[in-house]
Amino acid sequence: MGGTSTPAAPVHPSNGGARPGRWSHGWGTVMTTLLAVSFATAPLAAEGPAHASDAAEPAPPEPPTLLENSPAKLPEGFPLTEPVVVELELTLDEAGEVTDVRVTRDDAPPELLRAALHAATGLRFHPAMSGGVPVAVRLPFTYRFEPAARVAMLTGRIRAKGTRKPLAGAVVRSGEHLTEADPQGLFELPLPPGEHTLLITSPGHRLLYLKETLEADQRLEVVYALEPLVLNPYETVVRGDRPRTEVSRITLHDQELREVPGTMGDPFRVVMLMPGVTTLASGLSYPVVRGVQPSASAFYVDGVRVPFLYHLMVGGAVVHPDLIETLDFQVGVPSARYGGLLGGAVDAHISRPREDGIHGSAYLDLIHSGVFLEVPMKDTGTVVAAAARISYTGLIVTRVANAITAPSAYVGSDGGQYSSGGDPAIYANYWDYQARVDQRVGQGQLRVLAMGSSDRVGLSARAANQDSGGVGLRFHRLDVRGRHPFAGGEAELGLTLGTDKLGIDFADDGRYDGEYTLRQGNVALRGGFTRELSDAVRMELFGQLERRSAEVVAVGIFRPVGPAEGPDAYDRPDILATFAGVGAQLALKPSARWTLVPGVRLDSYHGFGSPTMLAVEPRLAVRHALTDTLTLKTGAGLYHQPATVLLPVPAGEMLALDRGLQRAVQLSAGAEWRPFPELEVSAEAYFNPLLRTLEFNFEDVLSNLRRRGLEAEDIQGKGHTYGVELMVRRPLGRNWFGWFTYGFNQSRRFERFTRVGPNGEELGQAEGYLPYVFEQAHTVKAALSYRFPYVTVGAVANFNTGRPESGQFGYRTMRPGTTDDGTPEWRPVSRDAVDRLPPFFRLDVRASHTWALENFVLDVYLDVFNVTARTEVISRKFGFEETSTGAVDTLRVSTLGVPVILPTLGAKGTF
Repeated sequence: MGGTSTPAAPVHPSNGGARPGRWSHGWGTVMTTLLAVSFATAPLAAEGPAHASDAAEPAPPEPPTLLENSPAKLPEGFPLTEPVVVELELTLDEAGEVTDVRVTRDDAPPELLRAALHAATGLRFHPAMSGGVPVAVRLPFTYRFEPAARVAMLTGRIRAKGTRKPLAGAVVRSGEHLTEADPQGLFELPLPPGEHTLLITSPGHRLLYLKETLEADQRLEVVYALEPLVLNPYETVVRGDRPRTEVSRITLHDQELREVPGTMGDPFRVVMLMPGVTTLASGLSYPVVRGVQPSASAFYVDGVRVPFLYHLMVGGAVVHPDLIETLDFQVGVPSARYGGLLGGAVDAHISRPREDGIHGSAYLDLIHSGVFLEVPMKDTGTVVAAAARISYTGLIVTRVANAITAPSAYVGSDGGQYSSGGDPAIYANYWDYQARVDQRVGQGQLRVLAMGSSDRVGLSARAANQDSGGVGLRFHRLDVRGRHPFAGGEAELGLTLGTDKLGIDFADDGRYDGEYTLRQGNVALRGGFTRELSDAVRMELFGQLERRSAEVVAVGIFRPVGPAEGPDAYDRPDILATFAGVGAQLALKPSARWTLVPGVRLDSYHGFGSPTMLAVEPRLAVRHALTDTLTLKTGAGLYHQPATVLLPVPAGEMLALDRGLQRAVQLSAGAEWRPFPELEVSAEAYFNPLLRTLEFNFEDVLSNLRRRGLEAEDIQGKGHTYGVELMVRRPLGRNWFGWFTYGFNQSRRFERFTRVGPNGEELGQAEGYLPYVFEQAHTVKAALSYRFPYVTVGAVANFNTGRPESGQFGYRTMRPGTTDDGTPEWRPVSRDAVDRLPPFFRLDVRASHTWALENFVLDVYLDVFNVTARTEVISRKFGFEETSTGAVDTLRVSTLGVPVILPTLGAKGTF
């Protein structure tokens, strides 16, 4: 509570009257109003002689004006129940300073008189003017003490209905009283007691009218939810890509990861739609990057390497989508942060912990179901998140597949055709889990991440004479990492424990024939340090030490030839290896338009019983902004990797470590053009000499295992891969997003082969660079998703040319012929004369509708993979049909491939 001060102006015929002002001080509000006052009978300045000849029009007098107020403070504890006025007279000198104060009305309490006299000495004025000269004056001045008004406080949060996202800048208005919400959606609005009609507004949301009744001194906390005019998640995305330094990095965000048709809302399956990526078969999410094996690419979850990212068969990724914030895909010339790979790098970044409340989701569809929950604990600075998913493809999808395959003919191992019972029944199931704990520690952060995955896929015999068997994959990871400011930068230290397992079992004609199991355990310690040395130099240091141990158990037909302990088992528990690597990378900006990123790695590979191998890998990426919209880029690097098996499997890089390392160079150059803010165009050409390759199919590993080691002399090879990639992309925003990609790839390997004549006769040895088994020369992919007022509709089109029918993955091309007695027979062709499998086109569609309920968002979606029901030919089998006497009647070509049609109808709730 305080007093309001009211100064007066000296009276003069030209005076315009009063001039009010307002200030706040102490417990109350101070208001000043100029009052009329008379000058002294003569100005308090010296007089001079006057002459008629010197007479001129005098300047009009000007009253003093308040320059600096000095409110009177109500004495502490004074019981003021009604307004009190204290009237004073001030004497001002020529500088506008108060030189004397006199009380002209003394009926006020003494405490208030003393408060007014004390405050008046702090007043300052612009001096009064007479004839253009400052003069001293006297003027009345009033302080008014008023009781404090009793108010109420309306406080709370404003958020969007359904998503619960805070609405920064939302306005709360009640008559002349208004306030805005802060970035967290919080607001405070003081109001007088009584009933108030409130209007809450925010761009893009419906107006909210409501009434609140407040009592004096009440503090009312509320939460207001505004309904979006159009529930469009594309409008709320803020893209925060880190500065581009890699040559070929594509970063995908939010709905770009979850709204793409055919992916079942799974972020990692979007990688299959990127340029430079092909696949083993439609629906299998094992990327073939620029013409090398899937196992030549590396998969990371926040820097933690995992053996695979995708569940087998039609499964999605092994990490719940709601735990993933962004996905980086370095399709070519990966930076020095990544070692031990010849292909690309896929790095999924775990979402940052949210401390603004509990978040979660749950979904259910025809393939699987999952839950996600994130709970912050503000008092301790802890955020806990957990997720889990389980599939029931065996209940629905495999039943459909089995219904399709059951009536078809079954071709036995002897080439005969059987129809009893149809094909073996397909089964598939999987589950995964993740848990994360984030803890603030001073200025740093500590995080514990646990995750695991399990898959089981195979065939079960319908009839006694049928084969059966299955494949099981499982892994677990526990990662503990800490980050903290250090030496002007940020340091990171992490420890990862992991286990991997691959199991295969097989039964021939209903008889159990064998089992093959690979197990691997690993312990990895890693560290890193990042610091901005200057505005133009950023330094990264990193290192890792990993110890792997593995064992192989082979039973039955998988048992190697030769003596073994036990009658039917082979056990190698002594596969040990140590992998270590250190590196450094600089991001240099010598000018605003140039970025240079030199880097180098030193990796060590040591297998038990084998010499240590060192690999030095220099890398360089250069970017030059030719204009504001056009950037040129180029890069080069040397890469090493142990021998690879077709797919990433436990101990796969350890089985042939004694045979040395693969070695390749990656060279890439291209341009990025952004003609409009909402359009990105990139083009890139690459050439990767494969100086030394050790690429095995899984069958090669089993065959060599039977010989107790990869003993063949010609297991290493060489080759090259080159091509062009084009991507036109409209990033996520407003009502739609999409992209178009084209890839041209030629992947060749140097091979020695036997040349075959027209009748199947051998013509001698030959050699040359032949198409690699996974080469698909042309790929075209187009994705589009658009948000209509009531539904979001999207489609993805895929086209690729066929792989060479080389016999390395499936059967080899055969030509019809006849024996000397006229019996039809198949004859082989030269390796350089094989056919290609037919091209394949697939169309995926997705439609979804979203409701914003009070505290959560409900999505209902239909996602159809391969809506055109087309079958991709994986291989062709060259067989024959027999007569009733067992003689060959006609030659027969059958195609191997299943039309993978996957309609996914589901619902997801998010809060």
